[in-house]
Amino acid sequence: MLRSLDIRDLLIIDRLDLTFQPGLNVLTGETGAGKSILLDALGFALGWRGRAELVRAGAAQGEVTAIFDLAPGHPARSVLAEAGLSAEDELILRRVNAADGRKTAWVNDRRTSGEVLRALSDTLVELHGQQDDRGLLNPRGHRDILDAFAGAAPLLAETRARWRDLAAARKAQGAAEAALAAVRAEEDYLRHAVGELDRLAPQPGEEADLDARRRLMQGAARIREDIARAGTALGPQGVEGLVSDATRWLGGAADRADGRLDAALAALERLALELGEAQQGVEDCLAALDFNPSDLEAAEERLFAIRALARKHGCLPDDLAAFADRLREKLAALDGGAKNLSRLASDVTAATAAHAAACAALTAARRAAAAELDAAMAAELPPLKLERATFRTDITPAEPGPEGADAVAFTVATNPGAPPGPLDRIASGGELSRFLLALKVCLTRGEVPVTMIFDEIDRGVGGATADAVGRRLRALSDEAQVLVVTHSPQVAARGAHHWRVEKRVADGVTTSVVTPLDRAERVDEIARMLAGDTITEAARAAARALLKG
Repeated sequence: MLRSLDIRDLLIIDRLDLTFQPGLNVLTGETGAGKSILLDALGFALGWRGRAELVRAGAAQGEVTAIFDLAPGHPARSVLAEAGLSAEDELILRRVNAADGRKTAWVNDRRTSGEVLRALSDTLVELHGQQDDRGLLNPRGHRDILDAFAGAAPLLAETRARWRDLAAARKAQGAAEAALAAVRAEEDYLRHAVGELDRLAPQPGEEADLDARRRLMQGAARIREDIARAGTALGPQGVEGLVSDATRWLGGAADRADGRLDAALAALERLALELGEAQQGVEDCLAALDFNPSDLEAAEERLFAIRALARKHGCLPDDLAAFADRLREKLAALDGGAKNLSRLASDVTAATAAHAAACAALTAARRAAAAELDAAMAAELPPLKLERATFRTDITPAEPGPEGADAVAFTVATNPGAPPGPLDRIASGGELSRFLLALKVCLTRGEVPVTMIFDEIDRGVGGATADAVGRRLRALSDEAQVLVVTHSPQVAARGAHHWRVEKRVADGVTTSVVTPLDRAERVDEIARMLAGDTITEAARAAARALLKG
């Protein structure tokens, strides 16, 4: 509920403090007195996009503060939590417009953006007029209105979830078809490349091993002769024979040398052991260098083939095996593509059926709600002097989507036998006001209460019809706080609280003033609305009769 509105230096308002009440609040005054300025000011605090120049002439800045009372569980609390703002029972919105055009906003003394203000506004206030801005006149919004009336949020969530599943299944199917088409386009290359790689079967590290073997075999012919000579020099005809002779000669003389040759004999014994190891190493090397010339040719051919294949596919020789695995995976996808596509097509079929079932359930709920809404409207129209008019909610098939498979439009007929049509094309200005009011009364039942503002919705009606409008507004105020800007004395008389808006000129400066009216002042104001500038006793009597109503 809007509790208060504080305005400073805005347009022709110098300083204005308004305290609103529950129920039906009415604002009256001469045309041009500034009633629309109050709505502009409230809209500014709520982040609505409106006039560009709001600051009062000569002021440094304009400021509006709107204070709302929030009940537990109010939707505004979720908006505040999402924005990281504290949610208390009192919500204070303050917005400042500097003379240079800069705008700054606060929520409960925390800086915030116009976007957050507008999100809060959607949960706090509704503005209605003959050119209704909440979609009652726009067929694009009728389905959302009917869904809210039907309480179809769970069914909508289910339908959206099934639509996401269907979209995901279609995306997977499309991606598989595109991938399969791409693989088919290179099938000949893949089969040739895999066959070539399979025949060669290169292994990681093989290229380095082949290169080392090739180098060894190429150098073997040049070094084998020297190694053989070294082997001969170490053998019985060389060092081994000489060491054996020296050992035999010294051994024969050792008995007569009194131990002086023991160390020499021990050294020769060690030398014989080391010499044996050297000979074994030479023999091993000669055995390793003993190769068939065809082995060198085979190693070179395989080495060159691996390197050529690596250059062909633009990778390192050691990566050829992994590259072959990737090509085999593509071929496997190609070979199993038809089976995979069949499975994905089944997924799409199943998701389509699930979405269709969710749409059918949503359609059934909408049709039931449409019948209920039409019946409720049939009961609301006669009190508004539209007893010959009809209201109908048309539901027609539409392209399936996340919101179901229905198109919804509110249509009316104002005379018996006349074909129904869109609200804004069939109804006159006065009729349109009453249709919108009746529709709002029906749609508000059971909703979370918000502050509803009706800006001259009674324009174009008078007499008993205006009285009927006032009575419906008063009934609507039992559900929520209602603010009405009106020129109709019949509507004003139904208000629980009454303010008069007027212009005053002092020292050449025009300002707008809003005055709360007591019982006597209300009589005079309603009498003015009935009679004009000259208030007669007859007008006052008529005003009292309206207030007793």
